[in-house]
Amino acid sequence: MVITRRQAQVNNNEAISSNGVTQNGYHDSKTISDDKMSPHWKNSWLSNFFHCTVWPFILILGSSQGIMLLWYTAKKCDGSFSTLGGMFTTKGVLGVLVDIWSSVNICTKFSVLVLLSFFSFQLVLMRFLPGKTVYGPLTPNGHRPVYKDNGFYCYIVSVSALFILQYFLKQYSLSVTIVYDRFEEFLATLSIFSGVFCIFLYIKGRVAPSPGEWEVTGNFIFDYFCGIELYPRIFGFDVKVFTNCRFGMTVWPLLICIHAMKSYELYGFVDSMFVSATLQMMYMTKFFWWESGYMGTLDIMMDRAGYYICWGCLVFIPGLYAITTFYLVSHPVRLGFGLSIAIFTVGSLALVLNYWADWQKQYVRAKNGDCLLWGKPPQMIKAKYHLKTGEVKESLLLASGFWGVSRHFHYLPELLHAFCWCLPSMFQNIMAYTYFIWLLMLLVHRTYRDDLKCSVKYGEHWKEYKELVPYKIIPYVF
Repeated sequence: MVITRRQAQVNNNEAISSNGVTQNGYHDSKTISDDKMSPHWKNSWLSNFFHCTVWPFILILGSSQGIMLLWYTAKKCDGSFSTLGGMFTTKGVLGVLVDIWSSVNICTKFSVLVLLSFFSFQLVLMRFLPGKTVYGPLTPNGHRPVYKDNGFYCYIVSVSALFILQYFLKQYSLSVTIVYDRFEEFLATLSIFSGVFCIFLYIKGRVAPSPGEWEVTGNFIFDYFCGIELYPRIFGFDVKVFTNCRFGMTVWPLLICIHAMKSYELYGFVDSMFVSATLQMMYMTKFFWWESGYMGTLDIMMDRAGYYICWGCLVFIPGLYAITTFYLVSHPVRLGFGLSIAIFTVGSLALVLNYWADWQKQYVRAKNGDCLLWGKPPQMIKAKYHLKTGEVKESLLLASGFWGVSRHFHYLPELLHAFCWCLPSMFQNIMAYTYFIWLLMLLVHRTYRDDLKCSVKYGEHWKEYKELVPYKIIPYVF
């Protein structure tokens, strides 16, 4: 089934906008000759071509280059973007990229074996570890995805397995920290794998789509980049749960542990590494404890399984999200007891506040509003919306507690927590704060995505809600 571009816009407004493509990115597929095309049509066609073809193509070509440049800066340029900029001046961007890729071993037996073993291990855990059945949000077509909520068990087993493996390797004078030493091999191998894997997902989406939302626009570059299926499954395995959670979000804490081990091998105990690694591990523990809630976030509800999200989870998360501890391995900082405790305390309180805010929304929805929040009945809007099937549904839009302060108040403590795990690097180089900068841009952009999604979904109810809670993140500021 091939859906026209206009149908794709109407049927999947939210998914298209979530990937940075304008809502008006598609137009009727009828042919209009250039000499009869009005300036409005010409501008629309050019805008469509840029957003749906040129920009995704640039991101596909440049994404792996960017992540390899980040590794190169941390490992070969002393963590200094200024040093990298100087190399660009002397060799040019292309020359630097040629130097990087010519020095990297791609798809080595070691990297392929390790990754295949890890993939297999995670699939086994995903299938056989126990977990209760949970349901994702209802899609506009009336499909409700089903998940096994065993993410926390998979996380605990994975981290434990890493330390067990390290114990046995030590008996033979080996160490899991070889992953840090040869990390570029894994990034390069994952870049190749993710590109091929997304081609497979494209073919699957065209030939045998899974139940649920799926769209084909006919533009190969756009469909490859954004994906076709919202909830693809292969042999019963949910693709996005695997790429997002069982790989990306699981590799992140494992890399943190590996970096901490490497730091200990080189210098013994370093308080900056301990504070940064511990705060991140606390964040990851909270994430997996609440993983069923993640299944109702924008990443799952709106982003289809294409290059955008699959490459992001398979390559971007390993390459960027653990960059602070990666940096600290070669740039140890002695904070002292007082500063360590101060940073750790603020970061911990920020995480508690973030969890508390998330809990308030879940609690009120679980009680259907029949409860107290901060000693008062919660103020909320019962927003009705229509499925494509014509069925009318209702959601509770909470305007009390933290959710009465701003529409995304929980982003504020999340940003503070991330800043606290970057802060132990002090202010030697901005590279150690790369994740925080990325998270800030991501969450700000996400507030606009959420506004667009909710305004389309809830209409006048969303306007009413914004009058009650006018600020996105920071009251009186944004």
